[in-house]
Amino acid sequence: MIEAASPSASELFTLTDRGLYCEAGDFYIDPWRGVPKALITHAHGDHARWGSEQYLASDQSKPVLERRLGPKSEISSLPYGETLVINGVKVSFHPAGHVLGSSQIRIEKQGQVCVVSGDYKLDPDRTCENFEVVRCHTFVSESTFGLPIYHWPDQQDVFDDMNRWWRENAEEQRPSVIFAYGFGKAQRVLSGLDPEIGPIYCHGAVEKINAAYRECEIDLPPTEYAGRADDKKDWSRAMIIAPPSAQTTTWLRKFGNYASAFASGWMTVRGQRRRRNIERGFVLSDHADWPGLLNAIEQTRAERVYVTHGYKRALVHWLNNHGYQAAELDTMYEGEQDDDRTGDSEEETTES
Repeated sequence: MIEAASPSASELFTLTDRGLYCEAGDFYIDPWRGVPKALITHAHGDHARWGSEQYLASDQSKPVLERRLGPKSEISSLPYGETLVINGVKVSFHPAGHVLGSSQIRIEKQGQVCVVSGDYKLDPDRTCENFEVVRCHTFVSESTFGLPIYHWPDQQDVFDDMNRWWRENAEEQRPSVIFAYGFGKAQRVLSGLDPEIGPIYCHGAVEKINAAYRECEIDLPPTEYAGRADDKKDWSRAMIIAPPSAQTTTWLRKFGNYASAFASGWMTVRGQRRRRNIERGFVLSDHADWPGLLNAIEQTRAERVYVTHGYKRALVHWLNNHGYQAAELDTMYEGEQDDDRTGDSEEETTES
């Protein structure tokens, strides 16, 4: 647990048309337009956008950023917990528990500590470092699932249910397809699958990110690129992981009479399976649920809380009624979107 220094009256960031800006350090955090220096919480597309001159992120985030931003981007990285001083501002990255390399960015100047959390979750995860409490005076929080109805089930129960569904499908000679966001959610689903049931195949957008996870020594079961198989391939016992954007493409025809499922926190809401035209929904999110949000904020001991995206109004209202100084920030972050905008680009998610 990182302790906060003594408080100061000054704020460490301002909201600009390019994103959160630290004037003292002359850098931006997760800017949505190109800037000279960008500190990145994680590599999802709404937080890591192409066009900045320099990027700084955690060591584990770098392999994914390189794949997403391209070889011409200048990307530097820091180990979790190591401090870098930028124009007199102390900067360090700490695990956010969201996806591989996801970070809370701690900035400090003259005793004032602010933590920009990006996206985060408190549940344990085999595919990334678990959330670390970082004490601060100002905490910038997401609120993707910031309503009391969102309360995640036990993760292992979800994985057991997923494997049971796969096994039943395999016994009926039906391939199983789970739609999951290509970066983060797909790998978390993979980590909970039982490879003894059958072979596991991945859409190219997923397999590309799997390589980055393996580069960081994250243990995933063996997978194969689904696009490499010929027309005579027997898919009857297979599990196929694909991004949501693949659901409306002809890519799925090769699997024949497949069983479909979606893994997302949105599966909590009744009617989501019908709207998505899928057979099963598994409640699995890489964001904090309502109790997780409140728990994280309480543990930071922050006096001020800014809420950037999701159900902002509900969380801010609750916080202001419980002794916090809370306010909404109008940013361009999106959280766990239905159309996979936080995942892969159109080029990555469409295969012939």
